Amino acid sequence: MTLIGGLQIGFVFILLLVLTKPLGLYLYNVYEKPLPFLFLRRFEEIIFRLGGIKNEGQGWKAYMLSLVLFNVIGIFVVFLIQIFQNYLPLNPQKLPAVSWDLALNTAVSFATHTNWQAYSGETTMSYFTQMIGLTWQNFCAAGTGIAAFLALARGLAHHSVDEDDCMIGNFWVDLIRSILYVFLPGCFIFSLLLVYQGVLQNFSPTLDVMTLEGAKQSITMGPVASQEAIKILGTNGGGFFNANSAHPFENPTSFSNFLQIVCLVLIPAALTYTYGKMTQNFHHGWSLLATMVILSIIGVTFIYYFESQSNPLLSHLPLSQGMGNLEGKEIRFGIVGTSLFANFATDTSGGPANAMYDSFSPLGGMILLINMLIGEVIFGGVGVGLFGMLMFVMISVFIAGLMVGRTPEYFGKKIEGKEVRFAILYVALYPLIILLGTSWSILASYGLSSLENMGPHGLSEILYAYTSAAENNGSAFAGLNANTPWYNITLALSMCIGRFLSIYLGLAIAGSMVNKKIALANAGTFPTQGILFISLLMGVLLIVGALTFFPVMVLGPFLENAYLLQGKTF
Repeated sequence: MTLIGGLQIGFVFILLLVLTKPLGLYLYNVYEKPLPFLFLRRFEEIIFRLGGIKNEGQGWKAYMLSLVLFNVIGIFVVFLIQIFQNYLPLNPQKLPAVSWDLALNTAVSFATHTNWQAYSGETTMSYFTQMIGLTWQNFCAAGTGIAAFLALARGLAHHSVDEDDCMIGNFWVDLIRSILYVFLPGCFIFSLLLVYQGVLQNFSPTLDVMTLEGAKQSITMGPVASQEAIKILGTNGGGFFNANSAHPFENPTSFSNFLQIVCLVLIPAALTYTYGKMTQNFHHGWSLLATMVILSIIGVTFIYYFESQSNPLLSHLPLSQGMGNLEGKEIRFGIVGTSLFANFATDTSGGPANAMYDSFSPLGGMILLINMLIGEVIFGGVGVGLFGMLMFVMISVFIAGLMVGRTPEYFGKKIEGKEVRFAILYVALYPLIILLGTSWSILASYGLSSLENMGPHGLSEILYAYTSAAENNGSAFAGLNANTPWYNITLALSMCIGRFLSIYLGLAIAGSMVNKKIALANAGTFPTQGILFISLLMGVLLIVGALTFFPVMVLGPFLENAYLLQGKTF
């Protein structure tokens, strides 16, 4: 790692730590205190009145039912918009309707916060579909993620002497406040900055121009900045263009790249402080953030190192490889900007790309996989990242309790068999989805027919697809043609299970913990802050989360790297 590269990486993390507390405090005030902006408060009251929403508490089952109902309606609406987009306005290119299987996959993808895209946005989706369907769903999916986290946090932190008090908030209130007070103002400011940097924002039809060589070229226009803002700030990841943030109309400059890198992890990091404020245990919140930051620094360091190495297959050619593995990367971002972006894209559930991840070195691509396979808890998506981290915290505290021979406690509440079973099911859910989908696809001809690369890299591409879908990330190794009925349907199913069943398990724990009696801490209580806790939590994440996939990683990235060093290709 060069000095300049290290300074750039260090500056991003320092800035992130500086912004965590003020934004985290603002988020706490939005959800748990009287609302800060009078004019928005009145607008909120109008929305509540029109929607028939009462600001009353819900139990975990009612909360979950509201969450699922809202998202099912969203999937249905976005599906219909795509099916009938040829009849809808704002379609200057006269794009046809989307096929039913791709429409289903896309509707599920954007509702589950995955933003997996088995299509090229500029040639498949109209402006109406991009704006009214996909961009709006980005707001809703991000709001749903924060709502799920808030419900779990309230269940764990709630103090009450009334055993019948089992309310964990109101889904509709949490959702609307997320959109109204967090994402709309944040995206308005962010989109203006992006437009200032050169990101498109218009409704012009595609421009047909003549190049200097005399050839014709079509240049896609559209409302890009507004979608780009929520794509990044809401850790959604779905791009207006097929090239995503590698496209100069989405991410034109090194400064816009820097803005996207920081904003991608800003809210997930800030929520750790919000959680510390909600639980009145700031040390615990900072410990969770420290765990995320340490794992993220390790990840970006490895990516930077692997991508800085030359390609052995090109060593016999008279080429200078001093800048590293530049295949599939944008020169305006360089290795550092690409490594940071890719690391944060897979640390979070965002999954945007400013480079071709399929062109990363085998070990560099492996780190992207590991970031997701850990459970999308290194920052993770807005809300759901910390939601998942808390499930691993429960397991860590349970293991610590077993080691000292006493009933484990979290914030003074006993963690009993019911909670542990839910947490274990949560952790086991993702390996089941990922490995089942991957193994079926490599055994079936209709799964293998989508591969452009055979051998271990082909396995990595299929593994990456199901990992990205189940973990609701959305990034891809683009050598896999995923726009087939098999992949559209199975990946949509993986997204739904990975999103909604995991939230169900977490909310079930919240409902079980919300009205438990609180015991006072004593000398035997395991501390949930400090170096010991961080070390245990990191160990559980790496062993329980990542080690499960070690055999398939050996057959994929490790084997591919061994062949690469021998000069073998497929």
